[in-house]
Amino acid sequence: MNYGQFLNMIPEALLVLALIIVFFADFCLHKSERKAGVLGKLTAALLLCQTIMLTTVGPAEAFGGMYVASQAAQVMKLILTFGTFIVVVMAEPWLEREASKYAGEFHLLVLSTLLGMYIMMSSGSFLLFFLGLETASVPMACLVAFDKWKKKSAEAAAKYILVATFSSGVMLYGISFVYAATGTLYFNDVAEALANRYMFSPLQLMGLVFFFSGLAFKLSLVPFHFWTADTYEGAPTPITGYLSVCSKGAAAFAALVILAKAFGPMIDYWEYMLYVVIVLSITIANLFAIRQSELKRFMAFSSISQAGYIMLAVIGGSQMGMTSLMYYILVYIVANMAVFTVISTVEQNNGGTTQMSAYDGLYQTNPKLSFLMTLALFSLAGIPPFAGMFSKFFVFMAAAEQGSFWAYFVVFVALVNTVVSLYYYLLIVKAMYIKPSDNPLPTFKTDVNTRVALALCTAGIALFGICSCIYDYLFAASAF
Repeated sequence: MNYGQFLNMIPEALLVLALIIVFFADFCLHKSERKAGVLGKLTAALLLCQTIMLTTVGPAEAFGGMYVASQAAQVMKLILTFGTFIVVVMAEPWLEREASKYAGEFHLLVLSTLLGMYIMMSSGSFLLFFLGLETASVPMACLVAFDKWKKKSAEAAAKYILVATFSSGVMLYGISFVYAATGTLYFNDVAEALANRYMFSPLQLMGLVFFFSGLAFKLSLVPFHFWTADTYEGAPTPITGYLSVCSKGAAAFAALVILAKAFGPMIDYWEYMLYVVIVLSITIANLFAIRQSELKRFMAFSSISQAGYIMLAVIGGSQMGMTSLMYYILVYIVANMAVFTVISTVEQNNGGTTQMSAYDGLYQTNPKLSFLMTLALFSLAGIPPFAGMFSKFFVFMAAAEQGSFWAYFVVFVALVNTVVSLYYYLLIVKAMYIKPSDNPLPTFKTDVNTRVALALCTAGIALFGICSCIYDYLFAASAF
């Protein structure tokens, strides 16, 4: 074997190097009281260097096509690294307050999960994709259980592990069907084996269905979403934010690539499967979100709905779909992480509660925090002129590009649900600005890390929608 091929995996190699650096730094700072702060700044600096490097790296291939890093994959790595950077920055106050001595483990697990996402998005074979998926899932389960001394965190981790195990088994079952039907695990070879078929065998169809079902568990799409609310509620708030944006973004990107590359000849089958899943995900999640009084459960159902919107970009597997998917995830990262940063800050200053009632009258005592929360919620709802409106517009255009009646119908349902989502996002705004409280949250000062995270997210919400160069850059890189 030519070990020089590892040089083609520069992003993954540098991330492994970052893992080693953080590991030795944790060892050297074992008894330091400033451990959490030093490791947080070191990890953030390494991620920032990784972000800069990813802007210069080009497409690469290794190991006979098992590893295929297209330009789109490299850009998607850049987006998820940026999201992870925000998570690390906003998590530092929580670590210093509640888990300082475990700061090394936290940062190592975050980087390990990101490495798994890198491998997922650069896979050219079902084998490497599954290895990347498990590399991302196992550390994420540990992160969900990070507050293991709290009952809800342990329960959340148990549910996440059980669902992850079950979904991995379902996915492997589907992959075995694909291998039995085509004799290969490489995406391009699978597509070639399926290309000249006028009729697809039950084995091939079951392979597609089981594989997509396993992936839908990871994306928390309806009807595979039951674990989401409990896991989001029990996990530490920074981890909930990480799980809701980066993990979902990597899985959505991989879904588009695999469906378009490997299962491209079966598009008439998986398109209709997507139509059903998208309509169910957006509609059911919106209806359940209205009923929530706990904010992290509320955001869980919001993320299920957002996953449905993301999957609109997957319909058809076109270049415009890839562009709109990357753009949507970029905007979703800044908006969702702004919300979770505010939730984490309020939680730490209000005895650990994340009930929506804690936000009653928040504007009277913390007007700046309320204003930034409102901007993020408006972006998630798709209200102009914020970036969320443009991201929804582009995924609608990508879905409507197919030109079929059912594609237009799904877009119409998504548009109607946008109005519903506006209603439940406004429930939080109403609590902050209108709903009175006998005992409002007192005024408090946010720390530097929280201000940096909120500044980055707010700048993204305001600028990503009006800077057309960002969309042009993503479109130029979206060939896969």
